[in-house]
Amino acid sequence: MGKTEKRTNTNAPGRPKTVAASSPSPITHHPSLLVPSFEVSDEVLKLASKVKLVLFDVDGVLTDARLILGDDGQEYKAFNSKDGHGIKMLQRNGVAAGIITGRSSKVVEHRVRDLGIRHVYQGCKEKLPVYRRLLTELGLRPEETAFVGDDVVDLPILLQVGLAIAVQDAHPLVRRHVHWVTPSGGGQGAAREVCEMILDAQGTYSAEMLRYFPGGGAAAP
Repeated sequence: MGKTEKRTNTNAPGRPKTVAASSPSPITHHPSLLVPSFEVSDEVLKLASKVKLVLFDVDGVLTDARLILGDDGQEYKAFNSKDGHGIKMLQRNGVAAGIITGRSSKVVEHRVRDLGIRHVYQGCKEKLPVYRRLLTELGLRPEETAFVGDDVVDLPILLQVGLAIAVQDAHPLVRRHVHWVTPSGGGQGAAREVCEMILDAQGTYSAEMLRYFPGGGAAAP
């Protein structure tokens, strides 16, 4: 039987050759590659391209719908930080944000102040009159507005706005009467998805994402 010869590259006798590790390939950030991670129909994108104001319910949309009460009766809510950043990006690109909610809470006041949300309506037993009054004040048409809801009390507005959106875990009746259902549930990133979808529809998503790459101009976190 023939003898197999084993060869080893060496720099010196008995020493394996040192091979320099290759540098990682540069990551390209072409704008055409920067798109939201979920799919949206052309019909919904067309509606979203006209939106100038997005209104959110709070409980079940910006939160997971749970109400946490302390022994002193103080109400606590958990908000999603990614949702908050999405709202800031939306506002930075010329789309206003607001909330219309049936409950009143100090924690909501703190949250909207932190996000710079100007249009805030709490304790609304009936939401539709508030929505109509806001349209008049801002001089907007229904097709220039979107509403994000989760329960049947949101239907009166959802049936009037140009872009009606329900979160993934919304009431079944609500889901059947909206233009789009978010991939995620309330308080779990649904509002962020709404913001990114509208940015994409209005052609500002790629530029907004590029801000976070070197030289893009975004502030450090």
